[in-house]
Amino acid sequence: MIKDIEKQAEGKMNKALEVLKAELDTLRAGRANPKLLDKVTVDYYGTPTPISQMATISVPEARLITIQPWDVKSIPLIEKAIMASDIGITPSNDGRLIRLAIPQLTEERRKELVKQAKKEGENSKVAVRNVRRAAIDELKSAQKNSDITEDDCKTGENNMQKLTDNMIKKIDEIVKAKEADIMEI
Repeated sequence: MIKDIEKQAEGKMNKALEVLKAELDTLRAGRANPKLLDKVTVDYYGTPTPISQMATISVPEARLITIQPWDVKSIPLIEKAIMASDIGITPSNDGRLIRLAIPQLTEERRKELVKQAKKEGENSKVAVRNVRRAAIDELKSAQKNSDITEDDCKTGENNMQKLTDNMIKKIDEIVKAKEADIMEI
């Protein structure tokens, strides 16, 4: 029973790590990355549609993203969605292809992005701690119902704390790596 609770908690904590990585991938670090557009949705025939489902996205150069829509009529819609998003890049098109030139980041913008990365890291830590708390509550409930002994409960709590500490260490490493990536000139 304890192993089941620990396995569930570990799975949820790993999910929090995956979410953090996905969030940090959408932060612009001065280089072209198609994942920048993951959060941008286009109102396409009344349905919010991700750009990746409407076009081919490629990175021909280090500071350029190209978007080639499958339906040329959707170019103005995609441009409008990019302008409305918070990625801070102005699109340009030639009638068939949308180009996003990634500008060099200013020092101020880099610091903003680092703050945002740290905030995402804190959110992940909170999620991990919430998983730990729920698992410990489950262990205590099992002890109260006489499903496990007090010693087993304490062992489970210690294991949960070790797992939590390990996950928080991983989160710190991920955020630190992203911070280095952002601050790199």
